[in-house]
Amino acid sequence: MEHNKANYCCGIAWFIASLCVCIFNDSVTKLLVGNYGVAQIVFLRYLFATISLIPCMVTRGSHTFKTRHGVIHSIRAIMLALAIAMYCFSLNKLPFSTVITVNFTIPIFTLLLAYVFLKEKIDRVKLVATLVCFIGIWITSEPANANFASYAIVVLVLSSIMFAALDVINKKFATKEGILTMLFYTAIVTLIVVAMPAWLSWGSVQATDWIFFILLGCGANLLLYCILKAFKRITVSAVAPFRYIEFILSAVVGFLCFGEIPTQGTLLGACIIIPSTLYIILAESRSLDRNSH
Repeated sequence: MEHNKANYCCGIAWFIASLCVCIFNDSVTKLLVGNYGVAQIVFLRYLFATISLIPCMVTRGSHTFKTRHGVIHSIRAIMLALAIAMYCFSLNKLPFSTVITVNFTIPIFTLLLAYVFLKEKIDRVKLVATLVCFIGIWITSEPANANFASYAIVVLVLSSIMFAALDVINKKFATKEGILTMLFYTAIVTLIVVAMPAWLSWGSVQATDWIFFILLGCGANLLLYCILKAFKRITVSAVAPFRYIEFILSAVVGFLCFGEIPTQGTLLGACIIIPSTLYIILAESRSLDRNSH
């Protein structure tokens, strides 16, 4: 059963890589969202995502453009466009660290949706550790002292539900479709979906910002690539608790890039989140070892 353990470790590594890319994308988006409309940001993100994929698609052959899941790709793209638009809206209304913190409700929704739609079992270790991490996030958000725009929080939670649903859909089709094909149709259909809203709210782009949009497009592809590579090896419920690692990354980026100093609640939350995540890794490793005998 060493193969299973290697698959698990490799899958988690790919997922953690996706979190690093996600934080990078969020940071770039945070820099852009004050100067451009949400639809324009999403459009340019997926315009460059599509452009950067075409050479790879052509090199691999015409079969990479073929798909039997056009309807699913369309549903995914619409959900992704809405989720990213709501997420960008929240980034403009709330502090960076707050957005990342509230977005940690994704693992809870992911576990529930995976149980309902993928029939994945939620063992006690994953459930308890995820809930403990969620408590850590709640402490971090300091709800008693927060002066948040409540409507932005609601919008952000709705985007979290959509991102969790996308994780479930990606897992469902990760083994049925080539990764390049999934990347391409995600990008181009999302591009089409947001084209009209982007055109209606279009603003001139500063020369230096084109670099950020190109990076954002490449980052969109790399993010989904890492997620799909992870889901080819492990279950959705297995990766859910690891989303909390993003908390540490966001605190570092928030401090270095946006001057957000971690609060006492943030530090206390980290003391809860880090051990819980490490416990998940240890428990899963021991479980795989037992199954190998």
